[in-house]
Amino acid sequence: MNQPASQSGRSRALLYDCFSGISGDMHLGALLDIGVPAEYLSTELNRLELADEFTLQVGPASKMGITGTRANVELHPDVKTPHRHLSDIQQIIDYAQYDAAVRDRALNMFREIAVAEAKIHGTTIDAVHFHEVGATDSIVDIVGAAIGLEFLDIDTLLCNEVELGGGMVTCAHGVFPVPAPATAEILKNVPCRYGGVDSEATTPTGAAILKANVDRFGPPHGFVSERIGYGVGQKDFDIPNVLRVMLGSVAAGADIGGYLTEPNVEVSANIDDMSPEAFQPLMERLFACGAKDVFFTPILMKKSRPATKVTVLADPDRLGDVTRALVMGSTTLGVRVHQVTKHMLPRKTRTLQTSFGEVRVKYATRPDGTMSWKVEHDDLVDLAARHDRDYLPLKTAIDAEVRAQLDAD
Repeated sequence: MNQPASQSGRSRALLYDCFSGISGDMHLGALLDIGVPAEYLSTELNRLELADEFTLQVGPASKMGITGTRANVELHPDVKTPHRHLSDIQQIIDYAQYDAAVRDRALNMFREIAVAEAKIHGTTIDAVHFHEVGATDSIVDIVGAAIGLEFLDIDTLLCNEVELGGGMVTCAHGVFPVPAPATAEILKNVPCRYGGVDSEATTPTGAAILKANVDRFGPPHGFVSERIGYGVGQKDFDIPNVLRVMLGSVAAGADIGGYLTEPNVEVSANIDDMSPEAFQPLMERLFACGAKDVFFTPILMKKSRPATKVTVLADPDRLGDVTRALVMGSTTLGVRVHQVTKHMLPRKTRTLQTSFGEVRVKYATRPDGTMSWKVEHDDLVDLAARHDRDYLPLKTAIDAEVRAQLDAD
């Protein structure tokens, strides 16, 4: 692969500059322009069982003096696309037998769309009918995005503010103001701007590509550009209808802000009339319903009544499940819901061998380059029971062995 070499102490990064929005075909063109070979992409896409339904047209194009690459998925005559479910699309991707990384990346993009459509229509992701995004050209755009991003072997994906456009757009649900309902739902908690053009600039496919893959939205602090590519769109605006992507590097551990961001909902309730024994099964039920975190805080309410504040953190699509679990499993008559953004250090898990047995170790690199790590608690409990050892002395011994192994790496 003819790719720029990362500088010492830096990691490979790709920056999306969506000043004119993003669509599936613009994204495909940008990846080709930045270095993904057209023959390689076509060969990989032809593994799809839909290969006899389309031809990938690739060539140079320009908008307002900016030259880049245009990718167009040309459907063959008489191709009729059925309304597909997520399971249908998964079957199509599985049949192609892509590497796990390509498969998972592609399905994650479709899941972003499925979650958004399910929220809009009040149904489940399995029952969602994909309309425009289930068409053959959109499947090719998304699978092609997964193939191209894996080829480029990026460590960190960054994105500036996303231009959504303005005016009205006609979609399967009717005529709506820009952004389309699915685009608006997918890009919640993502920095966007409006009105740069009087047309739809970012499509649901483009939104899903960003939401499923980008690690950090906002100003790309510390990014060094090494190569620039342009994906040329089909529309004519007062500004160039192109997607600019920049391939380069960021300092390992540098503040780009150094964090992964994730939209969550925080659900809480103040309870002053429930037996303490009921809180443990409530916590277990909330975790079973998809909560990412549950904690109890002692508080004083009016008239100095002692009470407990229950706080639950969950993905937005699990709001209904955790709310029902909290209302049904406690004495509360209502809940408070806040939209929050979680900022996290990128973390990984390794399995290390110690003299007591295998343990999983979660570790992350802080923005200043230092490492934070912790042995999985459940593994320590299991090993303490297996060796008939007290927990704390065993933890101290295992921590010392893990530290020595990590320092040696």
